[in-house]
Amino acid sequence: MKRFLFSILFVWLAGLAVAQEDEAASDVGFSFGNDFYRTGWRVVQSVAGADDVFAAGDRVRIESDIDGSAHMAGRRVWIDGAVGGDVYAFGFNVQIAGAVAGDVTASGYSVSVGSVGGDLRASGSNVTLAGPVGGYVVVAGEDVRIEGRISGDVRISAGDVTFGPEAAIDGTLTLYENELGGIEVPESVIPADRVMRHEQDEFTEVVADEVAPVSFWQVLAGWIGGVILIAAIAAVIAAVAPEYLAKLRRRLLEHPFWAVWIGFLFLSALIGGAFLFILTVIGILLTPAVLVAAGIVWFLGYVIGAYALGVGVLLAIGRPEPYRISHRALAAFVGALLAGLLALIPFVGWLFVLGLTFAGAGVLGASMFRPRFFAEP
Repeated sequence: MKRFLFSILFVWLAGLAVAQEDEAASDVGFSFGNDFYRTGWRVVQSVAGADDVFAAGDRVRIESDIDGSAHMAGRRVWIDGAVGGDVYAFGFNVQIAGAVAGDVTASGYSVSVGSVGGDLRASGSNVTLAGPVGGYVVVAGEDVRIEGRISGDVRISAGDVTFGPEAAIDGTLTLYENELGGIEVPESVIPADRVMRHEQDEFTEVVADEVAPVSFWQVLAGWIGGVILIAAIAAVIAAVAPEYLAKLRRRLLEHPFWAVWIGFLFLSALIGGAFLFILTVIGILLTPAVLVAAGIVWFLGYVIGAYALGVGVLLAIGRPEPYRISHRALAAFVGALLAGLLALIPFVGWLFVLGLTFAGAGVLGASMFRPRFFAEP
């Protein structure tokens, strides 16, 4: 999950940097090796023979076959081509029609999945399993429909489950129901002696019981990993779009309080806008996209703020502005480390992280939208 989220966030900012050169493009991005990174309002991946694909936008689609994995987020997500690896797909409407050789992890309001060679994990209001699944299945939803054969065990938490004429389960079926016995399971799908029924509330209890307690060393390893990850993302962005990131960093260091104020307004507008869309009823469809955008801006604000902190500290001790990749990587690591250490301070640390995030989001928002109110002091 973390790999997917951070990959999508990286694609978003990298695409923003490329978009400066071609603002008219419907989608932007780049390829590295045989991996493709795309972002934009409408993103279509149609290059045959691609390995991994990372895509984010309002409408995201993979039309051709890919050899690796697909990491996708958007309001509407389609996968028409075959996928040789795993699929991670999140959106309002998710449709995976192409055959997937690996595992599938998908979530949305409406989710439809075809043939899966590995395991399947899905959640949504309406979930349809249209093809065979080679591994186990875990599904949480309101209305679930199974139309193909499932080779492994199945766990379903749902209000209603229906089975198509070709549906069959070779393993065991565990149902978490609102009312015990309320879901009818035909004998043609699975014999009654391999069906177990539980109250729906037990589903979360089972998940909680399977989570192992976290040790101090796991927490420390997670903290170190977070610092390294933030530093790595900042360093990669600095290498891909050095001038753009340098402009944001200079603006933040020159006017930190202005950046915090603008960041507060920018994030407030995004988060508040999501609830205003709900009031219009029609705008409910846009609410998930707005909340995702707010989350992306929040994360990128922290990355930009941490990088600016690292550069500011290095400048304060007499080092010149970073002009080499190694210097930028050092600044990214110093900033991520200091931000991580300061975040450990009770209460004050959280306020510092909040201010750092607002500042980074502020310079990012001011560079993207430049109305008169956002004019620099």
